[in-house]
Amino acid sequence: MSKADIYLYILIAIALSFDFLNGLHDAANSIATIVSTRVLRPQYAVFWAAFFNFIAFLFFGLHVAQTVGSGIISPDLVDDNIIFGALMGAICWNLITWALGIPSSSSHALVGGLIGAGGAKAGSSAIVWSGLLKTASAIALSPALGFILALLLILIVSWICVRKSPLAVDRFFRTMQFVSASLYSLGHGGNDAQKTMGIIAVLLFAHGGHNGQFNVPFWVVISCQTAMGLGTLFGGWRIVHTMGSKITRLTPMQGFCAETGGAITLFLATALGVPVSTTHTITGAIIGVGAAKRVTAVRWNIAKDIVIAWVITMPMAAFISGFFYSLLSVFQ
Repeated sequence: MSKADIYLYILIAIALSFDFLNGLHDAANSIATIVSTRVLRPQYAVFWAAFFNFIAFLFFGLHVAQTVGSGIISPDLVDDNIIFGALMGAICWNLITWALGIPSSSSHALVGGLIGAGGAKAGSSAIVWSGLLKTASAIALSPALGFILALLLILIVSWICVRKSPLAVDRFFRTMQFVSASLYSLGHGGNDAQKTMGIIAVLLFAHGGHNGQFNVPFWVVISCQTAMGLGTLFGGWRIVHTMGSKITRLTPMQGFCAETGGAITLFLATALGVPVSTTHTITGAIIGVGAAKRVTAVRWNIAKDIVIAWVITMPMAAFISGFFYSLLSVFQ
């Protein structure tokens, strides 16, 4: 086995470690509402979410993997050092925000990592601007769409249930939250796991695999879905607390509407090949259902802190990844 092959396997292992951390960090996106409404205990909720995270590949194409692998930086410029720098930037930022309980975006940390490492190698010429602009626009569009859909759903459901007793409504939506949580976990697994698939696929491309053609082998699909599912099993309890109870208090009906609005947003983004933030999406949806009750039901100071984390995620991950790329280059 050559030195290049050993390095390739190490980088694949690091990529799968990032996917595991992505599941760990973003478990809150899938389970925060169903846990905060006490429909499921946390230990059962993570199993529920992990299962639907894993089977997501059965329902979605690989458009997001194509965007991440070839639509952020030029695949012809990709080498082992760029992938290492990008992954380390994303992993370090995920660990920092996870330790602080901040629901930042693993997706945009990875995109920022690619930009930082690619920029350190070739400057702005490394960036595929069309793909980056599509991804950057989703920073604003995904939470906005989640907010609007969740707001509309809560208004529609409230009108339908106006003659029902609060106890009957609560009982019905406790059951329906199993459906909405499943849909959101499917959307989470379908969009987020594909980002690591794209990283591994472009790494294989850089090593001349598959006759120089960019594609995503099935073993990469299964490996990434498994790593994300395992990460979700370990949960991200600090972020669950932030998402599930600090932003606004949720009822089962509100939890259902937030998860369903978020799931629809993720399904649309995945179908269009846009790597969106599941964190941004569910946060926007939770704020939407809270604001539908009354504006003061949302703790806007917490929402403001989350938005600040969104804004700095890409540049911070880019800075860290550029540092690791430069550091590695010095020792070669």
